[in-house]
Amino acid sequence: MRCWVMVIPLVMLLLLANGYAQKVEEGKAIRLSTKEVPLGKIHPIIEESFVVSPDGKRFAYVAKRGKKELVVVDGEEGKKYDEVWGPIFSPDSKRFAYKARRGNKWLVVVDGEEGKEYDDVWGPIFSPDSKHLAYRARRGDKWLVVVNGEEGKEYDVVWDLIFSPDSKHLAYGARRGDKEFVVVDGEEGKEYDDVWDLIFSPDSKHLAYVARRGDKEFVVVDGEEGKEYDDVWDLIFSPDSKHLAYVARRGDKEFVVVDGEEGKEYDRIGDLIFSPDSKHLAYKAMRGEKRLVVVDGEEGKEYDVVRGPIFSPDSKRLAYVARRGNKLLVVVDGEEGKEYDVVWDLIFSPDSKRLAYVARRGEKEFVVVDGEEGKEYDEVWDPIFSPDSKRLAYVASRGNKLLVVVDGEEGKEYDEVWGLI
Repeated sequence: MRCWVMVIPLVMLLLLANGYAQKVEEGKAIRLSTKEVPLGKIHPIIEESFVVSPDGKRFAYVAKRGKKELVVVDGEEGKKYDEVWGPIFSPDSKRFAYKARRGNKWLVVVDGEEGKEYDDVWGPIFSPDSKHLAYRARRGDKWLVVVNGEEGKEYDVVWDLIFSPDSKHLAYGARRGDKEFVVVDGEEGKEYDDVWDLIFSPDSKHLAYVARRGDKEFVVVDGEEGKEYDDVWDLIFSPDSKHLAYVARRGDKEFVVVDGEEGKEYDRIGDLIFSPDSKHLAYKAMRGEKRLVVVDGEEGKEYDVVRGPIFSPDSKRLAYVARRGNKLLVVVDGEEGKEYDVVWDLIFSPDSKRLAYVARRGEKEFVVVDGEEGKEYDEVWDPIFSPDSKRLAYVASRGNKLLVVVDGEEGKEYDEVWGLI
């Protein structure tokens, strides 16, 4: 069931915040004067439909008038439809799209222009450079992909539409009869029993996905098939696009495959992550009832549970949460920290020299920075370092009041606080 709320106060807040940011950028005095500005008619809106553009300067929402729905963009009303869903801004914030229903037909509206009507529509999605828009459409019992208004070939099913990071390529999975394949820029690949988990490399030069033939699974990279396994999952490219890693299973054992080379076998493996410089790979593994973190093939200490891991921005440090018995602790560069009842929200500073996280002891929570505990509160969340790594801020609650703590200094108490930057 949809909820109806009034949008004007939130819109005003966004516009005021933008004015504030502009003054700061221009080097002007940080003194914000306000006045009420009419933004158009007040509508009852669908709460979950409210969206803000990536640059924070535009807003849109789905509104209801009588039995009809419409999209309002920057205060301007769009055309009325029987139903409207999924309003999205393009990455550059200049374009806007949504899907709408007129009678029993669906269409996509892009920058106010209506597309062709179909029996069903899924999407739409913009390319990273905002120049292209694609979505899946159904005509009768057939599905097709529409790119910039141009229809692709019809299939029994299509799924997993993805643009390459450079926006030059579009790939998706398709099925014809009992066979599946990947379509890249309109060209069909080899047929398999199943295909899924399509990913482009960060440099857009490679496409990888998992395929199944019979009861065996394998990874296909740029059309080349890898070794067959009982199961394959968690495909990831390194940030520099030079390496591909994934988890595979043979029998009851799992292992990581990096550039075709198999690693050590474990009972379970998860959370693969490359370091930002692409030189290291870490993951968590389970042996029997114990868990551990493996970095570049080197095993860490065993614990009852491990969560993470995360690399520092400079790729030289690694941290994760571990549980021993009923206590949790943070392991940084192989060194154990103090034990607590609960630990979460690990973050490295931008310069990689500092680490902060939230911990709880009994009924109280606090932030631990570089191993030093801060003041206790009822609740703590959203720790964030300043860009120069010298300052730390977070939100805390005391009773039914919230406050922001910066470098250990408490701010004024409020009923609600959000949006630390």
